[in-house]
Amino acid sequence: MKKIVVAPDSFKGSMTSREICDIVEGVVKEEAPQIAVVKVPIADGGEGTVDAFLTSAGGKKVFVEVTGPCFERTRAFYGILPDEKTAVIEMAAASGLPLVRGKKDPSVTTTYGTGELIKNALERGCSRIIIGIGGSATNDGGIGMAAALGVKFLDERGNDVELTGRGLERLHKIDTRGLDPRLKEAEVIVACDVDNPLHGPEGAAYVYAPQKGADEEMVRYLDSNLKHYSDVLKNHLDFDVQSVKGAGAAGGLGAGLVAFAGGKLKPGIDVILEAVRFEEIISDADLIITGEGRIDGQSLRGKAPVGVAKRAAKKGIPVLVLAGDVDDSAEKLYEYGITSILSINRSIIPLDRAIARSKDSLKHTVRAVIRLLANPTQNRIPLLKRNYHG
Repeated sequence: MKKIVVAPDSFKGSMTSREICDIVEGVVKEEAPQIAVVKVPIADGGEGTVDAFLTSAGGKKVFVEVTGPCFERTRAFYGILPDEKTAVIEMAAASGLPLVRGKKDPSVTTTYGTGELIKNALERGCSRIIIGIGGSATNDGGIGMAAALGVKFLDERGNDVELTGRGLERLHKIDTRGLDPRLKEAEVIVACDVDNPLHGPEGAAYVYAPQKGADEEMVRYLDSNLKHYSDVLKNHLDFDVQSVKGAGAAGGLGAGLVAFAGGKLKPGIDVILEAVRFEEIISDADLIITGEGRIDGQSLRGKAPVGVAKRAAKKGIPVLVLAGDVDDSAEKLYEYGITSILSINRSIIPLDRAIARSKDSLKHTVRAVIRLLANPTQNRIPLLKRNYHG
């Protein structure tokens, strides 16, 4: 074995994808220094997306003061890749749930700051914008974002509506004449790992608003407002947003980006793997290590392990998946080119303790794997002598 590619998503609440990469690399250097390790931290469009791109592709981070989800000023950031034309934005940096600081109420939060990040990137000359829309605190259908870029959202009297999920109730007219013209020349790619519609039982409010602080009554109210928003979009822009898979992502920001920025919704894992030329990176790899915090049936819906495994399968490269928790339904993942799935937890302990010791648990698990794989003759494992490159 000469080369291992490490391409994990984060273990939410315990380790970032970059930390996981560094831990695996450290263990390999200790146990088998002859093996080269290539690190490709992965993100699905939420927190860590910018860092994942900058680590894998290079570039710089730009810090900007913007409007936070509760209309307070906050310091956010985005990345610019080495071509100086591609910006990578994670909406969570400007409109994410951690920024509400315990004041959870998705009816009064806004995506305005996300629009300010897009505008800043355009002002810096970026013509290709990749935006990850995971981790939102919002349910405004993206009207805050669009307003920051020049769109007006008006009530029956021609007054501006509140740029929140609550404000959608009064929406009567949309005026796009002031929309930043640079968007027409820009390519906007939306990294999104869900396919929920804007409204309805599987829509933004019913599925995600409870995580943001909404009770049952508020969920129904927000869903009704998103339905009204959908009707206004259809009447004024002739745009049937409800037919767009993923429109309900990030409280409807997916819908807003498609309607006003010409955004193209793509699975987050595909966006980042294409951007870093993953198939080139793994062309001579002997093993790929990937993973995420929990592996279950939902991992089939555009998550990192399956996205990585699909590409590895084309080249016959074995894939090891590491996770904090492995559900019984994870067995389905073996059909997608995954070779083995392991939990890093070595004993049954409460979640808070498992998170606290996650880094040590990962080290122990990786050490056991590398000691096994790095000494195939000693351990008498014929499988490891296979030629995975045909």
